[in-house]
Amino acid sequence: QVQLVESGGGLVQAGGSLRLSCAASGRTFSIYAMGWFRQAPGKEQESVGTISWRGGMTWIADSVKGRFSISKDNAKNTVYLQINSLKPEDTAVYYCAAGFSRWSRDPADFGSWGQGTQVTVSS
Repeated sequence: QVQLVESGGGLVQAGGSLRLSCAASGRTFSIYAMGWFRQAPGKEQESVGTISWRGGMTWIADSVKGRFSISKDNAKNTVYLQINSLKPEDTAVYYCAAGFSRWSRDPADFGSWGQGTQVTVSS
């Protein structure tokens, strides 16, 4: 099993930046990809960005492209989500997840999930 712990969320003013971190532990050798997903109140879960664990290929949702970026540090078993130019509509709980079979943007391909970190953007 892989355990994931997110950090870095908080309350920030519009236009600000945050860097979310997700540290993986356990059977990290089995990770194929990691991703960030978010869910705002009353809305469906949204895939934000994913990264292949070995090759480093990345995907970022069109809705946040240019403002969000995903990166990783394999030595630290950590994946990051850099969020710039925050908007009130970015307010959500952000979840980190690990996938074990392929690099994908589909949440169904990710089998281990963190507890989430709240990001709140004030206008």
